[in-house]
Amino acid sequence: MNADRRTVNRAIAATALLGPTALASDPDQQKDPILVTDSSKWPISLAQWSLHRKHHAGELKAEDFPAYSADTFDIRGVEYVNSFFKDKSTDEAWLSDLNRRCRDAGVTSVLIMVDGEGALGDPDETKRMQAVDNHRRWLGAAKHLGCHAIRVNVPSAGTPEQQRDLCADGLAHLCEHADKLDLNVVIENHGGLSSNGAWLAALVQKVNHKRLGTLPDFGNFVLDWSTMKMYDRYKGMDELLPHAKALSAKSHEFDDEGNEIFSDYGKMFELVRKQGYEGWVGVEYEGPKLSEDDGIKATRDLLIRHGCTLTVPAASS
Repeated sequence: MNADRRTVNRAIAATALLGPTALASDPDQQKDPILVTDSSKWPISLAQWSLHRKHHAGELKAEDFPAYSADTFDIRGVEYVNSFFKDKSTDEAWLSDLNRRCRDAGVTSVLIMVDGEGALGDPDETKRMQAVDNHRRWLGAAKHLGCHAIRVNVPSAGTPEQQRDLCADGLAHLCEHADKLDLNVVIENHGGLSSNGAWLAALVQKVNHKRLGTLPDFGNFVLDWSTMKMYDRYKGMDELLPHAKALSAKSHEFDDEGNEIFSDYGKMFELVRKQGYEGWVGVEYEGPKLSEDDGIKATRDLLIRHGCTLTVPAASS
């Protein structure tokens, strides 16, 4: 849980072969993008991390991401990663320009994935509260962009019970700020204890705040980085979906029929339907074989086969 996002995802991609069981508000922003008018269709969004190689190579600028998503993939919901515009969280001119670009492309800003802003479960209270303050900047950016949430991680130290209590304290403080902005805070299963579905569900229940939920990721269920012990992904999804306010369709590799070979998407969407999830489903391709563009398209097409849609939900009033 102390690894940064790039390290985490490299490890997840590298271990995918172990298999599924062994492993200030803008006035023009769209409102409440989490809401879906037709619960039988989940709108598809694109996680910016799917294009991290292009971003790191300087081939794609953060401000061009919404138009690239719409023009290249016909995906009109975007999930940002803060590391690609780390110095822009309070830059109102830059954020307003990004809003304009989204409107021009017909794109909805869904959420911001926040990394590298301190441990919300730090045992040191001063550091824990500093992490809360650091995340508040991204709540402001999310509000400006018209997102419905920020995604956070929950690193901590101690026994599982101690970590749960420490994280609950940090999250409770952060949710107080989120509530004032009508925003959600969602936790992703992202390695370590957070990939234990029962533990993460218990954390959300302990905080018991309407603004707190989960972002279940199909593939992020590594419990122990040293042994690569995995939590059962289907059990974990079933435990996290009742609290879900966002959803990540992780993909690495596909068979000749276009199925993801490590996660059974049919089984995943049986769970999604069972738990009554209504919201965006984010494409997050991390595979080494296909290009980023081709991997995103393969994941998008697989999601459409399982009932997702490229149609953006109407903004609620």
